[in-house]
Amino acid sequence: MLRYQTIPVTPFAQNCSLVWCDATRQAAVIDPGGDLDTVLTTAERLGLDLRQIWLTHAHIDHAGGAGELAERLGVPIVGPHPGDQFWIDGLPQQSQIFGFPPARAFTPTRWLHDGDTVTVGECTLQVRHCPGHTPGHVVFHSPEARRAFVGDVLFAGSIGRTDFPGGDYQQLIDSITQRLWPMGDDTVFIPGHGPESTFGRERRTNPFVGGT
Repeated sequence: MLRYQTIPVTPFAQNCSLVWCDATRQAAVIDPGGDLDTVLTTAERLGLDLRQIWLTHAHIDHAGGAGELAERLGVPIVGPHPGDQFWIDGLPQQSQIFGFPPARAFTPTRWLHDGDTVTVGECTLQVRHCPGHTPGHVVFHSPEARRAFVGDVLFAGSIGRTDFPGGDYQQLIDSITQRLWPMGDDTVFIPGHGPESTFGRERRTNPFVGGT
């Protein structure tokens, strides 16, 4: 069974998530934007064996700590989609602009594409490419657990920004309505910032995509 714990990191309170297989305790960390000691301490307290880093996209608050963490643990970086290569290349500049600790560029061990899967222990999650916030944004979906880790595509009561380089409003709306909604109204999603919600609740009440 897939389990997870969310840890707010960086001054942007980005939701970094530890996800693990309950049977094996093997774990992945989704979007380690920073505060790596806090993430590692939490993983140790939970008795987890961190094996992978998964990235939804390459903005600094989501990917800023990925290169350092991969080196410290000797683990692969999985994702995002190749459309975010320019954001990865720009991580050092992003860290300066936003006042973050120095971040290093890296090359993911494995790029992700729509329809791929990722596996941790005995748990497999589906990958959907959901551009709009960034060109290479991906989402991780566990149908069995009825959970989706959606990064900055969708929030409780809002949607991701599209005014950054490579952003596209209509593309984002299409990603939400065509790739997230089919996951089911009862699916709980973990956004990149703020509280969890369900796709059904957002379909009914979200001012940007309600009624879709």
